[in-house]
Amino acid sequence: MSAPSYTVRVAEDPADREACFAVRKEVFVGEQGVPEEIEYDAYDAVALHVHAVREDGVPLGTGRLLYGEAAAAKTGGDPAVGSLGRLALAKEARGRGVGVALVRAIEDAARARGLAAVDLHAQTHALGFYERLGYEAYGPEFLDAGIPHRAMRRAL
Repeated sequence: MSAPSYTVRVAEDPADREACFAVRKEVFVGEQGVPEEIEYDAYDAVALHVHAVREDGVPLGTGRLLYGEAAAAKTGGDPAVGSLGRLALAKEARGRGVGVALVRAIEDAARARGLAAVDLHAQTHALGFYERLGYEAYGPEFLDAGIPHRAMRRAL
């Protein structure tokens, strides 16, 4: 039996964004114990959100791209660098290429906005995933929401 197919697209309307937030709540708040009040932030209003949706409408994953002024605090102030964040996958989507598809869609959106690179803050257990996609870690390990992270960057 094959896995259901899915599409990855930009979250265009309020229902799409709610689907993105539902996956984030399931993963970050439910599974990882991130306090809900810090999971959602002011960047959500200005970010470009992408999401993967199963053919029957079930949301499988999400991620967001910050660029311009919104990304400056996360990228060292370089206007040519975007910030990939809040990448989350429902349990059923893990290990099926959905995460790769989401990252590539975010990179495509960054390229379309003229960005030269994408930064992200990876949970340390996910470093290998991002390294396989061409990201390189830099700087020391740090805690975000009590979870160890490393900064990473990929030139586009």
